[in-house]
Amino acid sequence: MTDKPSNEDFLRLADPLRRELLAHCYRMLGSVHDAEDLVQETYLRAWRAYDRFEGRSSLRTWLYRIATTACLTALDSRSRRPLPTGLGAPSSEATAPLAERPELPWLEPVPDGMVGADDPATIVTSRESIRLALIAALQHLPPRQRAILILRDVLRWRAAEVAEALGTTTVAVNSGLQRARAQLSEVAPSLDDPARPLSAEQRARLDRYMAAFERYDVAAIVELLTKDAVWEMPPYTGWWQGPESIGRLIAANCPASGAGDLRLVPVAANGQPAFAVYFREGTGYHAFAVQVLTMTGEGVSHVVMFFDLDLFDTFGLPRTMPAADRASASK
Repeated sequence: MTDKPSNEDFLRLADPLRRELLAHCYRMLGSVHDAEDLVQETYLRAWRAYDRFEGRSSLRTWLYRIATTACLTALDSRSRRPLPTGLGAPSSEATAPLAERPELPWLEPVPDGMVGADDPATIVTSRESIRLALIAALQHLPPRQRAILILRDVLRWRAAEVAEALGTTTVAVNSGLQRARAQLSEVAPSLDDPARPLSAEQRARLDRYMAAFERYDVAAIVELLTKDAVWEMPPYTGWWQGPESIGRLIAANCPASGAGDLRLVPVAANGQPAFAVYFREGTGYHAFAVQVLTMTGEGVSHVVMFFDLDLFDTFGLPRTMPAADRASASK
């Protein structure tokens, strides 16, 4: 029998798993900030219980069990984190006053660097399992169904392993997985389309999108959207569909008035292209929003514009930058 590592070895062995555990908690909770708290709690629980770890499973599996239990406990007292598209039908009038609900616990994006895989063999799977549409769809599932689907379909655990982790039966796991898959297909049928690396044409389109925003050329932005594109902006509850409606929304509500008022810094979130948006005020640019984009072969199909300025800290970006120096924000 192989001796169990000592407590002194615990952090050395467990630390390399921190990013994937953060991704797991993020999938469960829909919040990078909550996920960080639950990962810390997972490591604390594991440290305290390590003398009882018998080594019947790997350390990785054991930590996932603890993290899943911690997430389920946390979800007992928390509401689901929606996007505006999860609240109802699209808004009919793009020029109407925007309704805001800052008190709602909105879904949050996660920087790729916090949860991304280093192994090229698993990077596509990693991108697939954190894309924003999946995280939003998971919020529609009851917490235990959410856990079952993540453990079975993302982590590829056997039904018996999931049953042991959740203190239930394999029959209950298989039944819960079937219901979760059906619900997911109903609320997010687009998840059947696999996530793929951006093509050269899509990267060029992103460059044009960024340039159009920085020129504040609404017509050029609209041309880059697909015919059924969706635009949403938490904490505003409305969402808009179709290039014409989105164009009217931007023209009516964006505070920019001309070229140079906006600066976009490319970032990566949820395995998708994203931009940190800055707005010019006085002699500098100030944090304004974080956009996460979904791309198809036809153009930009979905934009979620998050107005939570704390996200700039999460992405390691400055809240302000000089008007003459945009490059410093991406360092």
